[in-house]
Amino acid sequence: QVQLVESGGGLVQPGGSLRLSCAASGFTFSWYAMSWYRQAPGKERELVAAITSAGGSPNYADSVKGRFTISRDNFKNTVYLQMNGLKAEDTAVYLCNARHRVTGQSGWGQGTQVTVSS
Repeated sequence: QVQLVESGGGLVQPGGSLRLSCAASGFTFSWYAMSWYRQAPGKERELVAAITSAGGSPNYADSVKGRFTISRDNFKNTVYLQMNGLKAEDTAVYLCNARHRVTGQSGWGQGTQVTVSS
């Protein structure tokens, strides 16, 4: 059973940084591609960043390229999202997703709130 717990969100001023973590359990982490999504009030959930099961080929939404970095540690069963140069429009609940590299089976965390405001 896919279990994901996000942490690291909070209130930050524009231009600031946060590092989100997503701790995984209940499944073989190294078999799953990992992604970060976000959902702002009144908006659809959108893909922010993704990384393959082996930790390669990271890809990003255009809106965060050059500011956000996704990484994973397959020994710690954790995926990270380093967010720099935060803007007000980055305010959202950030959710972690795991997707099996073959079957496509996936699961979601509960999310962590990120608020960018002065």
